[in-house]
Amino acid sequence: MFSIIKQRIVSLGLNPAIGLTILTRLIQVGGNLVSIIFIAKYLSADEQGYYYTFASILAIQIFFELGLSGIITQYTAHEFAHLTREGNEITGDGYYKSRLSSLLRFCVKWFGIISFLLLIALVFAGFYFFENFSVKANIEWRLPWVMLCLSTSLNLFIDPLLAYFDGLGEVKDMAKVRLIQKTTNVILLIVFFACGFKLYSSALASLISILVNYFQILFSNRKEILRKIWALQAEWKIDYLAEIFPMQWKIALSWVSGYFIFQLFNPVIFATEGAEAAGQMGMTLQALNGISAIAMSWITTKIPQFSAHIAKKEYLALDTIFNKTLKQVFFVISAMTVVFIIGVVGLKYLNFSLGDRFLEMQYLIPLSTTIIVNQIVFAWATYLRCHKQEPLIVSSIVIGILCCLSTFGLGNLFGLAGIIYGYTFLMLSVSFFWCFYIFNKKKKEWHTNF
Repeated sequence: MFSIIKQRIVSLGLNPAIGLTILTRLIQVGGNLVSIIFIAKYLSADEQGYYYTFASILAIQIFFELGLSGIITQYTAHEFAHLTREGNEITGDGYYKSRLSSLLRFCVKWFGIISFLLLIALVFAGFYFFENFSVKANIEWRLPWVMLCLSTSLNLFIDPLLAYFDGLGEVKDMAKVRLIQKTTNVILLIVFFACGFKLYSSALASLISILVNYFQILFSNRKEILRKIWALQAEWKIDYLAEIFPMQWKIALSWVSGYFIFQLFNPVIFATEGAEAAGQMGMTLQALNGISAIAMSWITTKIPQFSAHIAKKEYLALDTIFNKTLKQVFFVISAMTVVFIIGVVGLKYLNFSLGDRFLEMQYLIPLSTTIIVNQIVFAWATYLRCHKQEPLIVSSIVIGILCCLSTFGLGNLFGLAGIIYGYTFLMLSVSFFWCFYIFNKKKKEWHTNF
C-alpha cells in the first residue's frame, strides 16, 4: 500500500522541495482565511479599515523589487553551474567564482539601498495619508504603521538573499526557511489578536517573523557560506546595466501589466453589478489563485535546474525535465480545479450559505479554465526566462492593454458576464496561442546547432 502511494507521489514529481513549498503556501493561504475570523472578532470596524488600508499601501513594495529576486536565482544558478561546492568551499574556474561573488555583493548593496528608500517612502506615504484622511484620532496607528514599514523593508532586503541560496541549489533548505517564517507569522498573528494587541498584532507578527529569517541566516552555516563567497576574488564582475537590467525591465513591465489587469476586475464589477458580485468575484479569484500558487511550486522549484542545464548547453536534459514537469503541473492544477468546482457545486446544491459567496457555474467554469491556461503560459515564460531572456514582453503588454479595454468596455456594456467572457476569450484565443508560438520559435532559435 505504502509503496503504491510512494510511486504515485514520485510520478507527480512531488519531491521534498516542492512539498515544503506547497506546505508553506498552504499555511499562508490558511492563515489568511483564519485571520479574517480574528479580525472580525478583535478589531472594531474602524480598526479593520486601518488594517486593510495598511496592506494596500504596503503593496507598493512591488514597484521597488520589480521581479529582481527571481532574476537573482537564475543568474546565480548560471554561474554556480560551472562550480563545485564541498561544504562551505566553492571550487572551480576563477572567472565563475568571481562573478558569483560579484552577484552576492550586488544583492547586498543594491537591496540595502532600495530597502532603505522603501522604508522612507512607506513611512512618509502612510503618515501623509492617515494624518490627512483619518477622522478617528483615538485609534493608535502610528507605531504599528512604522513597525510594518520596517518589517516590509527588512523583507525586501533578505528576500533576494534567499533567492541567491535557491540559485546555489539550496531549494529544499530555503523552502524550510520560508516555511518556518510563514508558520511563525500565522501563529503570532493569532496569538496577538487573542491577547488584544489590536493593530499591533499584524505589526509585531510581521516584524518578529522576518527577524526569524535573519536569525536563520546569521546563526547557522548559511552565514559562513555567504562569507566564503563574499571573500572570493571579484576581478570579473557582473555588470547590472549590461547584463541584468536588459532582462529586468522587461519582466518588470510584464509584472506591472499583470498586477494592474487583475486589480481592475473588482472595481468595475462593483460599479456595474454591485458589492455582492464583486465579493463573489474576489472570493472565487482568491481560491483559484491559491490553487495556481500551489501548482506553480512544481515549476519555480525547478528554476535552478533549468538555469544550470542552459548554462551548460544541455538542452536535451533541459527539455526532458521541463516536459515532464509541465505534464505534472497540468495534471495537478486540472485535478485541483475540478475538485474546487465540484466543491462549489456541492455547497450550492446543499444550500450552504458559503456556496453563495462564489460565482455561479456559468462564470466559475470559464474563469477556472483560464487559470489552467495561465499556468501553462507561466511555465513557458519561466523556461524562456531561464535563458536570461524575456521574449514575451510585447505579448504581455498587448494582452494587458486588451484585457484593460475588455474589462472596461465589456464590463460597462454587459457587466460581470462581459468581463469574464471577454477575459476568457483573450486568454484562450490570444494569450495561449501567441505565447505558444513564441515559446517554440525561441526554443528552436536558441538551441540550434547544439
